[in-house]
Formats: sequence, structure tokens, C-alpha cells
Amino acid sequence: MNNLQEVWSKRFNHYMTEVQKYMRFVFTGHLALVLVFVVGAVGYQYSEWLKVVANTFPAEWIVAIVTGIILALSRPVTLLREPDQVYLLPLESKMPTYFSRALKWTFWSQIGLVTIIYIVGIPLLKAVTELTSAQIWLTLAVIVALKYLNVHIEYNYRYANRGASLIIDKMTRGILSILTVQSALTEGYSYVIIFIVLLFVYNRTLAKRVKTQPIPYEHFVKVEQNRMMGFYRFANYFTDVPHLHGSIRRRGWLNSLYSIVPYSQKSTQSYLVYRTFVRTDDHFYLWVRLTAISGLIALFVNIPIVTWVVAAALAFATTIQLKYALLSSGDFRMDRLYPVDSSQRKNAVRKVLRLFMVVQAIIVMLCSMGQPMFFVTGIMIIVISEITFQMTKDPSTEY
Repeated sequence: MNNLQEVWSKRFNHYMTEVQKYMRFVFTGHLALVLVFVVGAVGYQYSEWLKVVANTFPAEWIVAIVTGIILALSRPVTLLREPDQVYLLPLESKMPTYFSRALKWTFWSQIGLVTIIYIVGIPLLKAVTELTSAQIWLTLAVIVALKYLNVHIEYNYRYANRGASLIIDKMTRGILSILTVQSALTEGYSYVIIFIVLLFVYNRTLAKRVKTQPIPYEHFVKVEQNRMMGFYRFANYFTDVPHLHGSIRRRGWLNSLYSIVPYSQKSTQSYLVYRTFVRTDDHFYLWVRLTAISGLIALFVNIPIVTWVVAAALAFATTIQLKYALLSSGDFRMDRLYPVDSSQRKNAVRKVLRLFMVVQAIIVMLCSMGQPMFFVTGIMIIVISEITFQMTKDPSTEY
């Protein structure tokens, strides 16, 4: 490659290709359906609530706190790789060119979320406060400037301190960002200027320290690996991601769950599947996450038809993904040497899924108790889960 700009361009193109490859699986199927219903239902509930919200509601503080927290989360996207610690060392003096491109992408890739959150809060500000349109859009310009500063400060802080005590930096920037947005919304523009100057001076101080230190390749590579691993784990819920190995935790507080498995040769696979499900982060947190989403929607969206559709879609998603995760495996496992019937594993997976889907149904049903015919939600989850398990293809026959 001729220069570091070309290095960045090639890595960026590869990164975008990788993201697009998996995102097309994410935003298709059941998730798209769930999103349409959730966004529609939440928007309807929000508009209804705005009609009755009290004038004393602290809208400025709520908007400032939410946007301030998001502004403080400005992790840099450097696209650095492990071999860079060796092969890019001779080019260290030219690396500012590379990091300049990285910070531009970090800013533009993160500005959308905080902008959308603020725009969602505008109807609330209009309903509660007497802010003019010019003041509201001027605050948005302040938020954009804050995002730019937060991105550069977090990068310079990580560079200068190798990521040590990062939480203190985040809290400092978060508090200053919250106070700045709140001051802008209450027409305290002199305070806005003071807070922005403080952030600017903080950034300049860190930037001076950066010039005297070597590039912390090891820290930035670790940040990049963690970021991509998080994306791959998310994508793995929707499609197979090669070479992704989930982490394992013991979860001793769930040991009592194993006592429901009888001690006999016929229960060999049941015991193994229970342990696999409880101890594998990917499987366990998938169930926790989808159950929590379903429960929160049932709790806050007071529209029965929406709750039923979302609960049914997430019951289908939970069952189909856990069935494939627990039954499909091309890798050799020691349990295949056990002198037990090969059909035991499928029966064991059915029992585990049946138990946890009943628990999911109870949780979601309790969350929807304020709605008419709340029991329909629980029944629907159990029925959809059972039909999904019976009607979908057995992945263990593919190997």
C-alpha cells in the first residue's frame, strides 16, 4: 500500500462489507416485524401521553440526561488489528493521518443515534416548555458540537492513559454534557459557553499529552476486538457466525435446577442439555434478553393486540434459535460416545425449551396483567413455542 490513507480505505471497505453481510440477516424476518409493531405502538403511546403530561414535568432534565449519557459513550473506531503492533511501528510518525480518518468515521457513525433521541424528545419539549423552534434547533447544534468534543476527548484520554480509569473520564464528560444541554434548553447560554470551554480545555490538555507518548496499539486493538466480538455475538442470534466461540459461566445459583433431572441413564442427555443451556452465555442471555423485551413491551404498551403479536414473534424467535443452538453442531462431542439412544438429545432439548418457555409465558403474563384478557399472552407463547418446535426442521439430521 502506498500510504496510510489507502490502508484506512481498504480496512473501512472490508469493515462495511462485513457489517452489511450480517445486518441483512438481522433486519429481515421476525425482527423487522417486531420493530414495526413496537415502533408503532410506542409512538402511539407516546403521543397519547403527551396529551395529558403535566406542565411541571421536568422535560429539559430528562432530555438532557438521556442525551448527555449517550454523548459520553463515544468509543473510537480505529479498525486497528493485532499485527499493526509490529508492522505499523515504522510509520508511527504518520499515524495521525490514519487516526484523523478514524475519528471522522467515529463521529459520523455515532451522531445519528443522539440526534434521533433528541428529535424524539422535541414533541415533549413543545408540550411542556415554551421553547421556540429556533431555540430547539440551536440546542441540536450544541449537541452536535458536544458529540465532536466527546469523540476527540475519549480518543485522547484512551491514548494518553491506555484506557486506565476510563469511568472517571466518562462520568466527567457525561455530567458536563448533561449540564450543557440543560443550560441550552433553559436559555442559560452563558453557562453553555463555559461548559463547552471546559470540555475544549480538557481536550487540549489531553492532546498535548498524546504528542509525547507512543501509540497504545495494544489498548486500541483490544477495544476494536471487543467491539467486533460484540457485533458478531449480536449477529449470531440471527445467523451462524463462523469461528465465534461463546463464553461459559458456572452460575452456581441455578444448580438447584439440575435436581429436577432424574438420576438415570435415560436422563443422561437431559442433564447435559440443562447444563449446556444454563452455562453457555449465548444461549442463556438470548432467552433472558428476548424474555425481558417481551415483558417490557407487555408492561408499557397497553394495547393487547400489539402485546400478543410481539410476544408470539419473540416466542417463535426464542424457540427456533435455541433449538438450532442446542441441536445443531458439526463438531465432535464426547456425549456421542455414550451408549444412549440418539433420540434422547432431541427429547431433552424439547423438555428444556418447554420449561423455559413456560417461565417466559408466566413472566410476560404477569407483566400484562393490567390489560384485558392478559392470560391470552401466556397461552399464545406456549402454543407458538410448541408449534415452532414440532413444525420446524430438526437441525441434528443435517450432520
